[in-house]
Amino acid sequence: MLTLQPVDKRTGLTREAFAQEYLLPSKPVVFTDLIDGWPATKKWTISFFKEQYGHLQVPVVSNNYSKPGKGYMTPDMIIPLREYLEKLEGGPTDLRLFLYNIFRHAPELTQDFFIPGIMDGFIKEFPFMFFGGQSSKVALHYDIDLSHVFLNQFHGRKRVVLFPPEQSKYLYQHPFTVASYIDVNNPNYELYPALSKVQGYETMLHPGETIFMPCGYWHYIEYTDGGYSMSLRANESYTRRARGLWNIARHYVVDKGMNKIMGDDWRKMKEGMAKRRAEEMIV
Repeated sequence: MLTLQPVDKRTGLTREAFAQEYLLPSKPVVFTDLIDGWPATKKWTISFFKEQYGHLQVPVVSNNYSKPGKGYMTPDMIIPLREYLEKLEGGPTDLRLFLYNIFRHAPELTQDFFIPGIMDGFIKEFPFMFFGGQSSKVALHYDIDLSHVFLNQFHGRKRVVLFPPEQSKYLYQHPFTVASYIDVNNPNYELYPALSKVQGYETMLHPGETIFMPCGYWHYIEYTDGGYSMSLRANESYTRRARGLWNIARHYVVDKGMNKIMGDDWRKMKEGMAKRRAEEMIV
């Protein structure tokens, strides 16, 4: 198994202590009480979403999302939210709904949460919701815009595995992407020997908790139960915002363009480049 240590869980963390102990040193933490005052923690049940917003058409993805070819990084289907939530309630499924801005369709939902005062730089325009069925998984990646992420859990549990940006050199990152396709749970050290150098964090995120994932952190997520969460993004640095925009342009445009041209051959080429680059670090 990979070398993982538990993420700190803190209650009553002040703005000053958060800055000194986690934000400035770029270290993850789980807040147990950051969203205690949010109406959403009690209001946003599955029944509520089905009854009030079940008619919304939503883009659902499966494990096929990152497979090369015509369907690369496109939804598997577009279905009513009610139908998706019924699938989520039905038991294990790999179907997920991610980076979904339900607030564009239902702006009244923004009254059910508040922007935390724990730090400056929250980007109010981009709250996103994430839904996943029991046993669904989010492949290892980091967020392309390089924002800090506060992931707030409402329903179900998630196992979250994190790696700092400096571990990228050992994670076999695919060039021109923010993705790594190593098996976090069953690392193959013979095929990927650089993984022996990797050090990271893990935690189980429960309803009512918030995990702070600093800028550039790799994260792998398993839905232990069917459930959902909402992310808030923060970026107090104009330099980092500019880097994020450049990252989006460079990675997204090149990767999607080459996939259209080369398909599976582009995936194999990226795998080869990732392997060579990682293993140069352990020579």
